[in-house]
Amino acid sequence: MRWIANIYRLGVKEIFSLLRDPVLMGLIFYTFTFAIYTVANGVRTELNNASIAVVDEDRSGLSTQITGAFLPPYFKTPEVIGLRTVDPGMDAGQYTFVLDIPPGFEADVLAGRNPEIQLNVDATAMTIAGNGTTYISSIVNAELLKFVSRSSGAVGLPVDLQVRAKYNPNLYSAWFMAVMQIINNLTILAIILSGAAVIREREHGTLEHLLVMPVTSSEIMLAKIWANGLVIVLAAVLSLQFIVQGLLGVPILGSIMLFALGSVVYLFAVTAMGVTLSTLATTMPQFGLLSIPVFVVMNLLSGGITPLESMPPALQNAVQVLPSTHFIKFAQAVLYRGAGVEIVWPQLLATAGIGLAFFAFGLARFRATLAAVK
Repeated sequence: MRWIANIYRLGVKEIFSLLRDPVLMGLIFYTFTFAIYTVANGVRTELNNASIAVVDEDRSGLSTQITGAFLPPYFKTPEVIGLRTVDPGMDAGQYTFVLDIPPGFEADVLAGRNPEIQLNVDATAMTIAGNGTTYISSIVNAELLKFVSRSSGAVGLPVDLQVRAKYNPNLYSAWFMAVMQIINNLTILAIILSGAAVIREREHGTLEHLLVMPVTSSEIMLAKIWANGLVIVLAAVLSLQFIVQGLLGVPILGSIMLFALGSVVYLFAVTAMGVTLSTLATTMPQFGLLSIPVFVVMNLLSGGITPLESMPPALQNAVQVLPSTHFIKFAQAVLYRGAGVEIVWPQLLATAGIGLAFFAFGLARFRATLAAVK
């Protein structure tokens, strides 16, 4: 009981120390409010307001029909340009797409000669280029099908493909980015707050005060983990409720309480990682330099931005040691698909196992740090 009481009292001390730090409190408020909102609305993967130009060398009814099919909000009003304007316009970044309709295009279509249309794409904007090429191909094919059906009386395609996008029917990137940004913020704040707590004790000279108290290194470390983890989980749940659901209007299909439980398990692992990093650094700048590459790897390679299936097999196996890999699977299943414990328990178990490994290693490092202070 004394062990639990010591962890509780040290944790309360840690919370009050955090509440008295206006910089860290401001960081927590910003990352779970303005940062979530701006990223969700600012980072878009769907096509929106793309610039397109058309080189109409045919000047026929079909070419005019195709040109008029590119409509907002996906495209700006198409600009009809000359062939000599294509390269200068794309070099200057005026057009992302340039569609070149050759002369005699309509006549060739009616004669069944399979004419070609050239689509020039500015591939420096990779996401827009990929999605836009698909949109333009679909639009051109749809207009050609309509034209041929009217001209020859032929029926349409024998199969009508009906697409049903589950969990995000309109494919809004804001729905995805808002939840993923909460997970990213959980990760970076857990590392920063837990590691900064140890560095702050060392810089303020209060670490020596802890050493003369009847407490063990495990009690000190667990107190820092639960105190910082509690603050972050509360901020994440409130952000999910009021910013994501309320302000952004993102529907949450699953249990927020189950997500909070998974967040506790995840934060146990990540805060233990933060404490470990703090034992490898002696000053706050060093700790910051150590934290940045760790966070970048966890952010980019955990499946939140790029699907794990798209990575090389060796890298897929390597990132399984990261707690964020399993937590992202858990969060997406719970929040997007409404999964219950019976489905996500493997991810919870894997995250807890990785957390215990990080805690054991971090505790050994923390004990070595305390021994050096003595």
